[in-house]
Amino acid sequence: MSFKLVFMGVAGCGKSSLAVEVARVEGLTLIEGDDFHSEVNRNKMQSGVALTDADRADWLIELGQLLKKHSNGVALTCSALKQAYRNTLREACPGLQFVFMRINLSDAQARVTARASTHFFSSSLVQSQFHTLESPESEAGVLCVNAMRPLPELTHQVTDWLHHKELA
Repeated sequence: MSFKLVFMGVAGCGKSSLAVEVARVEGLTLIEGDDFHSEVNRNKMQSGVALTDADRADWLIELGQLLKKHSNGVALTCSALKQAYRNTLREACPGLQFVFMRINLSDAQARVTARASTHFFSSSLVQSQFHTLESPESEAGVLCVNAMRPLPELTHQVTDWLHHKELA
């Protein structure tokens, strides 16, 4: 089966960890969205400057093109915080599904702070992500999960959802 998924949510929610596991289990190509940020945008985030819609526009278009290229299934990590961002990805890749990883501010802040030495994203930006977030919970093709649950449980929840949807 060729699933096309975006693992989304604020920084620190565990998008990459869950996407790696689901991609492994389902045999999907993994695309780490952070790898496609421009150097200018990376520097902004590292300096604690939140990205604007204009800053994200080309990045989202590029990610949409990458999704389109993977006909055998793909798992993409991308914050996709606003509905407009998700719609850009959906336009490039009809039938795209999203896994929204819900987390509270204090847990996200703790996770981002803990990875400060290995990731460019400044912990000072976590709160701005929550301000930007437009919940996708009412949108079609979205599974909402509790990001604080154990990774094996989350992996099972996502794969079960994928296969249940295929049978429906």
